[in-house]
Amino acid sequence: MSRFFTSRYEALTPYTPGEQPQERKYLKLNTNESPFPPSPLAQRLARQAAGDLQLYSDPECRALTNVAAETLGVEPDEILFTNGSDEILNFAFMAFCDETHPAAFPNITYGFYPVFAKLNRIPYEEIPLRADFTVNADDYLGIGKTIFLANPNAPTGIALTKDEIEKIVASNKDSVVVVDEAYVDFGAESVLPLIRKYDNLLVCQTFSKSRSLAGGRLGFGAGSKALIADLRTIKYSTNPYNINRMTAAAGIGALTDGDYFRGNCEKIAAVREKPAAALTELGVVLTPSTSNFLFAKHPAVGGQALYLALKEKGVLIRHFETPLLRDYNRITVGSAEQMEEFLRILKTVLEELS
Repeated sequence: MSRFFTSRYEALTPYTPGEQPQERKYLKLNTNESPFPPSPLAQRLARQAAGDLQLYSDPECRALTNVAAETLGVEPDEILFTNGSDEILNFAFMAFCDETHPAAFPNITYGFYPVFAKLNRIPYEEIPLRADFTVNADDYLGIGKTIFLANPNAPTGIALTKDEIEKIVASNKDSVVVVDEAYVDFGAESVLPLIRKYDNLLVCQTFSKSRSLAGGRLGFGAGSKALIADLRTIKYSTNPYNINRMTAAAGIGALTDGDYFRGNCEKIAAVREKPAAALTELGVVLTPSTSNFLFAKHPAVGGQALYLALKEKGVLIRHFETPLLRDYNRITVGSAEQMEEFLRILKTVLEELS
C-alpha cells in the first residue's frame, strides 16, 4: 500500500472474488454463474437500451421497479434496486449498524459480511454453525443485533425453513434482520411475503444466479417502506445512478420472461442430483444443498490438492483457505453436459492422486 493510504483501512482484508482467468479456457464451476444465457427478451431490451447510453439512467429505476413490484407482489416503495446484491448488503450495514447496533452472522457464511462490517467500522459477532454446518435458529433469538443470514447459506448450500427465519425476525423486533436470498430460487423458500408482517425484515436477492445476469450487476432489497426509505437515503448519498440503462432493461426482460427463469431453475435443480449422487458413490461428503452448487469434501484428498489438480486439467472449482473450510470445495452446478465432463475429469484426478 502507499504511504497515503488512510490508517482507517490499513488492516482491512478485502473480499476475494472467484477467479475469472483469461489465460486459457476452463470448465468454469467456481463462481455459481448460470450455465444458461440471459433470456432472449432480456438480451433484446438491453441491446435497445444501448442506443441511449449517452443519457443518464433513471436514478429511480421506475420502469424496472414497477415491473418488479407487480412480479414479486410488493409495492414500488417496498423495493430498491442496486448494483448487485452486494451493494444493498453494504447499504444495510451502513444504515442499520453502528457501535450500539452491532452485526451478527454465522462464522461460516458469505465472505463479504465481515468485510462490510470492518469497512464500515462496525463491531460484529460470528455465531458458530453446528458441527453439521447447519445454522441453529435458536442462537439468534432475541440477541438484539442486526442479523445477516444467507439463506440458503453460502458456501454450504443449507437452508433454514421459512418458519425458522420468522421465529428469528419475530424475536428481534427492535433490530433489523437481513435475509440474503441469493440462492433461494433453486429449492429454498423465500421469506419475501413476510415483509408486510414484520417492519424489521429486509430481504435481498440478486439477478446474478437464477436470472443469468451476473455480468449485468443487478440486485435488490425489499422491506417495509420505512426500511427502503432509509436505504434510499444511503443510495442517494453514494451513487444515485447505480443501475445503468442496459442492466435496468435486461432486468425488465428477466422479470417478464418468467417461464424462461423458472425453467432454468428447474433444470439446474434437476441436474444437481446426478453429480451429487455420483460424488456420494465416490465417497465424497456433501452437505444437503438447495442451491446451484455443491459443497464437497473428499475423505482422502485435501481440498487444496483436489482444487489444484482439477485446475491443472482445465476445471475450476472454488477452494477456501480458511481453517474451517480448507478440506472442502464448492462446485457450481452447470449444465448436464458440463457436469458429465466434470465427473469424468474428477475420476481421472482421483485415480492419479490415490
